[in-house]
Amino acid sequence: MAEIPRLKAERAQLLVVDLQEKLLPHIADHESIMAQCVRMIRAARELELPITLTEQYPQGLGHTCSTVTDALDRATPLEKVTFSLWQDAACRERLRELARPQVLLAGIEAHVCVQQTALDLLEAGLLPFVLADAVGSRRPFDRDVALDRLRTAGVGVTTVESAIFEMLARAGTDLFKRLLPIVR
Repeated sequence: MAEIPRLKAERAQLLVVDLQEKLLPHIADHESIMAQCVRMIRAARELELPITLTEQYPQGLGHTCSTVTDALDRATPLEKVTFSLWQDAACRERLRELARPQVLLAGIEAHVCVQQTALDLLEAGLLPFVLADAVGSRRPFDRDVALDRLRTAGVGVTTVESAIFEMLARAGTDLFKRLLPIVR
């Protein structure tokens, strides 16, 4: 298995997957997952990570919940019908044009869109990092099996706080002071 490199803010981007109003209430522990997603979005903004937001078939599943769009300052989501973002031409082009090979993944569902995207990113030569506390599924067992499968495949699995501190790399800076309220 290849070694998983350390996260570097200048090489990373954040992908927020399908946090849509009609699906969220059915996700196990959805309030905690949402809180972690918003925490990562706030940190990504401070770390100057590009953020991509997606919506799976919004005509049926609704739009992204307002908590997330507010944290993103009303970002325009990329609409898709493929489960893997890499299989959607507009999403694939967006991720490529950012030219940041480390892709942090947050959102739902862990065993469907997040898992398929992470596996495709890995196959394409990018470095996916799934934020375990910021992904969820309707059934916890599906989420847990997906995280195990992703680890086995060589995808980085970490947490929001761990990723933030890894990209921050040092205390005592102005950036550290701005991020401290987010991680507390």
